[in-house]
Amino acid sequence: MPEELPSSSRRPGESLPPRPSRAELHYPPGAYYRRIAFGTILPGAGLLGTRWKVLGWALVLVSLAVGLGALVRAWQGGLLRSALNVAVQPELLQWVGVSIMVATVVWVGSIVLTAQQSWPRRRSSGRWARVLFAAGACAVIAAPSALAVRYLDVQSSLIDEVFVSAAPGAGPHVALVDTAAEDPWADVPRVNTLLLGSDAGKDRWGTRTDSMMVVSTDTTTGDTLLIGIPRNLERVPFPKSNPLHALYPNGYDCGDECLMNGIWTLAEGRPDLFPGVTNPGRQSTVDVVGEITGLKIQQSVVINLRGFKALVDAMGGVDINVQQRVCVECHTTATGGVEFTGDKAEWIEPGLKHLDGRLALWYARSRAGSDDFSRMRRQRCVAGALMQQADPVGLLQRYPQLAKVVKDNVSIDIPPEELPAWVDLALRIQQGDSIRSLPLTSQVISPGNPDFATIRALVQKGLRPPPASAVGARPTRTPSSATSTKPGPTPTPDDSTAAPLTATC
Repeated sequence: MPEELPSSSRRPGESLPPRPSRAELHYPPGAYYRRIAFGTILPGAGLLGTRWKVLGWALVLVSLAVGLGALVRAWQGGLLRSALNVAVQPELLQWVGVSIMVATVVWVGSIVLTAQQSWPRRRSSGRWARVLFAAGACAVIAAPSALAVRYLDVQSSLIDEVFVSAAPGAGPHVALVDTAAEDPWADVPRVNTLLLGSDAGKDRWGTRTDSMMVVSTDTTTGDTLLIGIPRNLERVPFPKSNPLHALYPNGYDCGDECLMNGIWTLAEGRPDLFPGVTNPGRQSTVDVVGEITGLKIQQSVVINLRGFKALVDAMGGVDINVQQRVCVECHTTATGGVEFTGDKAEWIEPGLKHLDGRLALWYARSRAGSDDFSRMRRQRCVAGALMQQADPVGLLQRYPQLAKVVKDNVSIDIPPEELPAWVDLALRIQQGDSIRSLPLTSQVISPGNPDFATIRALVQKGLRPPPASAVGARPTRTPSSATSTKPGPTPTPDDSTAAPLTATC
């Protein structure tokens, strides 16, 4: 307590300075910064030394209880799995968003109250420094909370727009998994998903099915087989359940104009055969691929290839072990040569390369200097690499951009309520680290006169688990420059059987 001025030092008529109150003595200037800092680290901690200490203790205890509960939940289910499970449930995302907003208001309010209660009563320098310190503490809490709410809204919108209960117009969805079971995949030994690449716009899915691939996954081990379906297959069969079977009981046979990639357009041209079905092209393509492979296709994913470039860029690029030299911005001439449409001759050379969206798209789609089967192999390599290299942390940094690309270019007929089960399956695929490729190229089948019994036998053989020595093999070279103008070797992989993706990519 400051001492009173001796009477000899006071001027006549000068009054004594006011006696400091207990509050002024209890809240020295240095305590202000400490309490604000504590309140920023833990909600309510800054109020513990003020007359609002009851409220402070309540906020501290609630915060610790919520934090401890979240940690226990994450520890039991795994941090990544728990986060992804929340991320695929729109209703839960909305509740989390509301909870974050309420918690942020309370937290920032506690910081403001701490600043008001800890403000030095005596006049002292640094008034604006204290104001800026408190404002900065509020911003530290509010800014990431606002970003989190934005991400949650983007994710909820993504789930609502991309995932549907069934292929449009395909009828009521039959539940694939038991979402209430501890292991939702216990009664589903394999799940088969058809990936379709289309050149069409968002409102014109499937005008041309440029690429077709079945992803068949063992739900226990995560072992995954990628089966490439040649776009030029002739006489493809329709199952009896599809209306087009009545028109083509012996398969889609009308010469070399009736190819596999024409099924979607064929079905769209006969809407009278598909009453109540809004997308007969998608349904018929799924039906025919299932008949070709002998597999039951449970789900389908349609990707607009015009958005593929943006998708790869949004993921930060992809590492590919290039097996075959591929030209960029080129086409095949009338004499069978390669002609470049750009200002220079640009090639993707063999070796482990990091490809951006533009190069990845050319690597997956270029036919100049090669053929459809080589392109199919490259498409499986790109798909497998994206599956293996998807990094949740890295994707989070680019999430708004990635979500917009997906919403504009991807359609998936998985009902939102089953997404937590698919999260678990995706983690099993990455942990199993066994993605294999079955090409179905001209080395093993004749596209003009295919033996579908042989194709089904090859598929069944390919589904057998790989030997332990084949699992987990990955290239160890460092990615180098993606393009060059120098020629390189063109190895010819063996397409007679399913092989680890790293052996063919």
